[in-house]
Amino acid sequence: MSQEFFAHETAVIDEGANIGKGTKIWHFSHIMPHSEIGEVCNIGQNVVVSPFVKLGRNVKVQNNVSIYTGVECEDDVFLGPSMVFTNIVNPRSAVVRKDEYKITKVKKGASIGANATIICGHTIGAYAMIGAGAVVTKDVKPYALVVGNPSKQIGWVSEYGHRLNFDAEGIAVCKESLQEYKLSQDIVTRIRL
Repeated sequence: MSQEFFAHETAVIDEGANIGKGTKIWHFSHIMPHSEIGEVCNIGQNVVVSPFVKLGRNVKVQNNVSIYTGVECEDDVFLGPSMVFTNIVNPRSAVVRKDEYKITKVKKGASIGANATIICGHTIGAYAMIGAGAVVTKDVKPYALVVGNPSKQIGWVSEYGHRLNFDAEGIAVCKESLQEYKLSQDIVTRIRL
């Protein structure tokens, strides 16, 4: 039986990893047992996917990213080059805390910029945009644009990643897709295609 995904000859794929059809795994990456990678994902160079990590469909993982146990990414997530996840709040080399891994969820369509750090135990909302170098220390709302260290929200973005400018009625239109969004009580929802 032929495998339905591509793996570069230098990639290491442990037995028990579940990899979806059409996924590509590039140079020097390591996919560990019990990890789940969805269909048509792209796993860049020098990536580690730890046991029990879950990646949805069409997840793009750029070079030099380690995705540790406890991380779950939904469909269409983008993980930028050298971004960092953690999975323990107070790590110590001499103290084993494998039973204390915190769950970090990255919801559908969210993007995390290059060199950003996501402190474990938080949820990145759907279509949120985490700026390059940001350090996320709390949950991020859907469609939120966050930057800085520690990160703070500076606005909202569309599903196409464009800044949304809301009018007096709380309506904004994405300049590329022409999708309409509503801001009400500090929550953004898409209201029209």
